[in-house]
Amino acid sequence: MLLIHVYKITPRVLYTFKHICKRILGLEVDFTSKIESFIAHDGPKLSYGKQPLGKELYFQSVDLLFEHGFNEVEIQVISWEDTQCFFSVKHQSTALPFDIFAATFYLLTRYEEYLPHVKDELGRFAATESIAYQNGFLQEPVVDIWALKFKKILKEKYPDIGFKEKEFKMQPIIYVSQTFAYWQKGILRSVGGGIRDLWQLKVNEVTDRIKVILGIKKDPYNTFDFVIDLQKNIQRKCLMFFGLGDYTNFEKNINHSNPEHKKVIKHVSDYLDVGLKVSYDAIADLEILKQEKSRIENIVNRQLRSSLCSFYKIKLPEAYRNFIELEIQEDYSMGYPGHAGFRAGTCTPFLFYDLDYEVQTPLVIYSFCITPKSFEDTDNEYAVKQEIIDYLEKVEKVNGLFIPVFSNGLFGDLNEQPFWKSIFKFIWTRDETNKN
Repeated sequence: MLLIHVYKITPRVLYTFKHICKRILGLEVDFTSKIESFIAHDGPKLSYGKQPLGKELYFQSVDLLFEHGFNEVEIQVISWEDTQCFFSVKHQSTALPFDIFAATFYLLTRYEEYLPHVKDELGRFAATESIAYQNGFLQEPVVDIWALKFKKILKEKYPDIGFKEKEFKMQPIIYVSQTFAYWQKGILRSVGGGIRDLWQLKVNEVTDRIKVILGIKKDPYNTFDFVIDLQKNIQRKCLMFFGLGDYTNFEKNINHSNPEHKKVIKHVSDYLDVGLKVSYDAIADLEILKQEKSRIENIVNRQLRSSLCSFYKIKLPEAYRNFIELEIQEDYSMGYPGHAGFRAGTCTPFLFYDLDYEVQTPLVIYSFCITPKSFEDTDNEYAVKQEIIDYLEKVEKVNGLFIPVFSNGLFGDLNEQPFWKSIFKFIWTRDETNKN
């Protein structure tokens, strides 16, 4: 157990130290603001504040973890060893040249997303607005890298200190916006889609549409058995998110009550964990979210645990508050669809901290690092696979959780980049391949 002296024990201090020490490093921590208790403790300890108490292991702080709410914060990113950092400190006794805890808090809470920023066409916080993108460290899980450097300092000071080692894990997720491309779309949508394809001279797609409607050919988006077969051969934690929102300009799936739609979801839930792809309108509307949650729970006959927002749009903090109110336990929306990397600077799941209320919540945030949209301009399978391997190895190096995002349509005939099925299979079987 590590004892931490801090002059004021705030919710921010508790949240940040527990994430770094316990969730990443597997180290139990306790806190004290009493100098006498700190001095009397004969085990591993450190102090965090503006000045050291004496000659103890000391980490200088900036003000962020002792403030309330959010304000404009000056960020100056500097290079340090093999990574980058910010919130520099200058005291000669400090063990690190920056406040690792304040920097971690800033990234995990998405502090910058509460500040004024330019939104994209869907009202999302854009990757280009982030300090990580602007300073070239979006591609690195810096919080986990910093934590391991902090661990090294602790080990040097206290060689007998015990850590519970975290293991590298992989969890692919599959995003289902449309369960079928042609099947069960209804007469009007089928005719309209066929006319559009003819107008665009997509003769093969017109032919496929007719064959699917007549039951001669399997729908190109119905690739679920491909994933299920992989699961049968190699058991892996995988989540599939189905959209059950009403038809709108943003949601194009078939009706949530369609028997074939329900049949697919039930079939998949027998083999994989199933979550809700929250519709665009439900992201910040509690009543619509309640409806969609009820729909999927009635189909799979179990309580909804996991969510993923349509278009990866996170409306902070309203969306996450709604998830918490409805007892959704996990969200997988934290990432940028068009930019590979680590939106919150980490590949370790973390608890959502509500900056308005200054409270740690029970909602666990899982951060994905790649989506196929990140590679839209690339037709070279080798280049795509190599970049994915690079990210996988970065996560493996810090014993994190590697979360790639796919969609059911990627594995079908309509996808213009046919190699995604092969890449998904490569990722799924990677651990087994390495054993042989």
